[in-house]
Amino acid sequence: MSVINIIAGLFVLAGFFFFFTATLGLLRLPDFYTRLHATGKGDTLAVLYSLIGLAIYHGFNITSAKILFIAVFMFLAQPTATHAISRAAFGCGFLPWKPEEGVEE
Repeated sequence: MSVINIIAGLFVLAGFFFFFTATLGLLRLPDFYTRLHATGKGDTLAVLYSLIGLAIYHGFNITSAKILFIAVFMFLAQPTATHAISRAAFGCGFLPWKPEEGVEE
């Protein structure tokens, strides 16, 4: 096993970690906006790390250049889409969650 394969594997594992934490945020957080925040940040980093790991694994060729191009596009598009979704929800009157008075979690 070469050093390049180990580095690529570490990037893919980091991507898996961020996918896992984003999924936990989606399942555990109380409202739409916090869930959207967790999945937006987590999935962006997960896709970025996973694609960088795949590009490293393939070496320096046209395939890795295409993978890196996709990674840059996803890094720009996912936060923009998350922001647009949250603004649309707020504009439609979907208010953030507020805990009830006197109730501790």
